[in-house]
Amino acid sequence: VNAPALKDYAKRNIIANPNCSTIQMVVALKPLHEEAGIKRVVVSTYQSVSGGGKEAMDELYDQTKALYVNDHKDPMKFTKRIAFNVIPHIDVFMDDGNTKEEWKMIQETKKIMGDESIAVAANCVRVPTFVGHGEFVNVEFNKPIDVETVYEIFEDAEGIVLADRREDGGYVTPAECAGEDGVYISRVKKDESVENGISFWCVSDNLRKGAALNAVQIAEALIEDFGLQAKAA
Repeated sequence: VNAPALKDYAKRNIIANPNCSTIQMVVALKPLHEEAGIKRVVVSTYQSVSGGGKEAMDELYDQTKALYVNDHKDPMKFTKRIAFNVIPHIDVFMDDGNTKEEWKMIQETKKIMGDESIAVAANCVRVPTFVGHGEFVNVEFNKPIDVETVYEIFEDAEGIVLADRREDGGYVTPAECAGEDGVYISRVKKDESVENGISFWCVSDNLRKGAALNAVQIAEALIEDFGLQAKAA
């Protein structure tokens, strides 16, 4: 999305790998922004427990198993029971009411897209799935854009897999993207609530594209574009 920013890596020899929920969203947003200019983004996330590490995954497993035998397991990693539940709280709360996960999505999106004028609202929810984050993204553009154009953009964009059939099962879920490298887009439709609005469903493996794979891709871009400097560093 913003590989040219790597040119400044030597200033501190630190390169940030973005937040997993931000990564998959901006991969989808960048080519749309280049086409019609994004004015506002509203995203609701459905994030798997693996984003909280092994302890979080173990807690979901243990609580689910316990409920089937009429047992009880107190939450340890999460603030509420995660099994058969959803928790509208990821990371710590900020003074403005956002959680830090939501704050990161807002700030990182502006920074990565290189446009502070983009308004971003994020609502982050933990759901009882092991791997794979889902996001419903509503985007308001500065210029008119239709669904057919969005389809064409997603079909041509690097790292995106468009899988959108308007029929039962014609979309990708987090369970289906686990172990995959791509950002999967489904449910593309017109957002009639605003002028020049489009919404879509976005899923990706948060451990791969949301973390490890993205870090490798950053390193590959660094070596390809700044090979000699990278080896010296």
